Amino acid sequence: MRHRIVWCVVPLAVALGGCAGKSPTDAAGDPFIPGPPLSAGVRVALTDIGNRTYAGFTGGLFPNGSNVMPAGHAAVGAARAAAVRTRDANGSLAPNGRYVLLSIGMSNTTQEYSAFMTLAAGDAAVDRTRLVIVDGAAGGRTASTWTSPTSAEYDRIRTQVLQPRGLAEAQVAVVWLKVANPGPTRALPDTASDGFLLVRQQGEILRALRSRYPNLQQVFVSSRVYAGYASTTLNPEPYAFESGFSAKWLIEAQITQMTGGGVDVRAGNLDYGSVAPWVSWGPYLWANGTTARLDGLSWAVSDFAADGTHPSLVGRDKVANLLLSFLKTSPQSRCWFLAGQTCP
Repeated sequence: MRHRIVWCVVPLAVALGGCAGKSPTDAAGDPFIPGPPLSAGVRVALTDIGNRTYAGFTGGLFPNGSNVMPAGHAAVGAARAAAVRTRDANGSLAPNGRYVLLSIGMSNTTQEYSAFMTLAAGDAAVDRTRLVIVDGAAGGRTASTWTSPTSAEYDRIRTQVLQPRGLAEAQVAVVWLKVANPGPTRALPDTASDGFLLVRQQGEILRALRSRYPNLQQVFVSSRVYAGYASTTLNPEPYAFESGFSAKWLIEAQITQMTGGGVDVRAGNLDYGSVAPWVSWGPYLWANGTTARLDGLSWAVSDFAADGTHPSLVGRDKVANLLLSFLKTSPQSRCWFLAGQTCP
């Protein structure tokens, strides 16, 4: 009972829609107990926090401080990768058809994704026969822009991005999602924080994407890069860092729901059998400035434009390389992303 009480009072239970009916366990099956809090004002990459807490919330990319995707969610992701199939404009399976990898997001997203498209076009390992990489992100298109399936932005993608390339919404199979809100003012653990708002918006976005793109199989979500050099209030720290918790909680909400834990009160219904695509992490992009993560990632002033928020050409290439490496190596993407591969 002691372990169960610890779980219920940790604010993460609030973020995920209430306390679970049983104590969570770690990878070894032992009761999971959140670790000590980080010092006030200290931010550590989610991948390096482990079971320590920030503002009362446990780190790690996945539940219980882990950076390893739960086996069941990983298996579904692999099955969804196998469901990425070539289709014609009507959505019918077609050996000579195409499938689309689409970006959704804001100015940073389109800048980074454009650099990724250039890298992918020059990489002989990337599929050129079946896969079409398309940029749907655009400047000023913040999170609220994408929450409704009737948004004009989806119409823009259909008529100005897909159709000129001879493509259709029925061929969109995978999305890279990176969104944020402008001018945040309330940080975690405030219940009205931008971090919690972003969880709700991203849940709405997933359902909107599933509505617009009936053959969408997977969404890979990334949070923002470091914003400690920001010279404006557009989206500085700690909000860039805290967007990582938003992505983490979105993914955890689907994992929890699909394993019988109920619908999350913020993210909403994320059933990947009906109303939402399967969702998991793309590359996790945040690091604490020049203090390198355990995997070596860091962010220098030279990685950013003058406002300290948008990436410089160097910063765009850094994100582009991370996204390219992720898609080439992830068990949930490499079989449809690389040439000559067949999904099991």
